[in-house]
Amino acid sequence: MPLEMNREVFITCPVTGSGGTQDRSPHVPRSPKEIADSAIEAAKAGAAVVHCHVRDPESGKASRRVDYYREVTERIRESDTDVVINLTAGMGGDLVTGPPDSPLPLADGTDMATAAERVEHVAECLPEICTLDCGTMNFAEADYVMTNTPGMLREMGRMMTDLDVRVEIEAFDTGHLWFAKQLEEEGVIKSPVLVQLCMGIPWGAPDDLHTFMAMVANVPKHWTFSAFSLGRNEMPYVAAAVLAGGNVRVGLEDNLYLDKGVLATNAQLVERARTIIENMGAKVIGPDAVREKLQLTKRAPR
Repeated sequence: MPLEMNREVFITCPVTGSGGTQDRSPHVPRSPKEIADSAIEAAKAGAAVVHCHVRDPESGKASRRVDYYREVTERIRESDTDVVINLTAGMGGDLVTGPPDSPLPLADGTDMATAAERVEHVAECLPEICTLDCGTMNFAEADYVMTNTPGMLREMGRMMTDLDVRVEIEAFDTGHLWFAKQLEEEGVIKSPVLVQLCMGIPWGAPDDLHTFMAMVANVPKHWTFSAFSLGRNEMPYVAAAVLAGGNVRVGLEDNLYLDKGVLATNAQLVERARTIIENMGAKVIGPDAVREKLQLTKRAPR
């Protein structure tokens, strides 16, 4: 298939994520204030979209507390920096079994919430975008499963659509794209559809270019896509995504380093991505252009 380079690219910055990176870098934000401040700095560096998880301010562990999300979104909205807010809805589907010889009862770390609970912060904060992880998959951990059943995804998708919040499909493998297309056919999610191709996450789609282009080939032409990979492949995937016709994602959720042994901030990663994009001859677009492209409505919370 011929490459159709994207000439107008938006950058999404995943500010902190939910992984256990809080003790690996002092730049990983923990408190709502730190997360909001880091998102604002990323926006000033060129990110049109900030993708936000929240963490417990003391332990740094991932959290689903609605008041943390409310504080993050309010701080960003009250700043003098415009940016599209994208909140995760990926938590609440964590299933940890016992060891192979005794899988039940379920182990510590299991967090299985209802659809309403998983979308509660979205209804409260009304971001312009929220994510829907479109499938169940194994991660690198031995007995952990990210659980998203078809029934759960349909219910969460309907709730997001009813809230008039744009759904960003997160696709970790080709089957996730297959199901996302089914959700669009059923009217669960509405056009224009936004999809994030999540590459190189064990044990989803590997981030070799053959697999990446297979993922791209499964994205419908009328959808908008973005893509990323992890660690040392984060910046190469900036170039790959633009060349394949997509947008890019860089931030501390996906990679902690600017160079070997040099810990990065979110703003520095965005600046590096912006340089790559512009040196390729493309333009980095801002939040207003993204709102027009994806038909987003900027709103205050209820």
